[in-house]
Amino acid sequence: MNHLLGILTNPKAEWARIRDRDDSIAGHYLRYLIWIAILPPLAWWYGASQIGWELSGREIRLTSASAAQIMGLFYVTILLSVGFLGYMIHWMAKTYDAKNDDIAHGVGIAAYMCAPMFVVGLTGFYPNLWLDMFLATAASAYTIYLLYIGIPIVYDMPKERGFLFASATVAVGLVLMVSLMAATVILWEMGASPVFTD
Repeated sequence: MNHLLGILTNPKAEWARIRDRDDSIAGHYLRYLIWIAILPPLAWWYGASQIGWELSGREIRLTSASAAQIMGLFYVTILLSVGFLGYMIHWMAKTYDAKNDDIAHGVGIAAYMCAPMFVVGLTGFYPNLWLDMFLATAASAYTIYLLYIGIPIVYDMPKERGFLFASATVAVGLVLMVSLMAATVILWEMGASPVFTD
């Protein structure tokens, strides 16, 4: 958690600290990821079940049980997705002749580059469609910025090669996102669909 403020305010220096710290995969999860990743699901559980959305003058809320089920799956998905993306970063590192080629570095990049998304996930406490979409777009842009500056620093490579590496990582992230959308549809069909209060 010590890296959270630094990655948001002074990312270049913080990426160097993350590289030099040399944490294990378990260290990234136990010291940072399992704690920060719980914030968006908790916020969205509260917002979706207790406050609700207002669309066209109509309030839409989920039941507490339905929101808890969906947000529990959301939390597990975050943890698994970061691990998968970290593994893919590690796997691609060989292609780009990266130094510090360790799977823990890949997981670290995946975990810390998502910091803006985790923080903006707190907007779930106040579910407002336009505000949430605007902030999520800004957080997504900053997440990609963190990736593009982080990979060359963590893997100690030239910026040009780091740019190509980061672009490949973005492509993997987009494929992962589409796969998660398909998995969501399948889970909804299997019974994890939202249940509304009215």
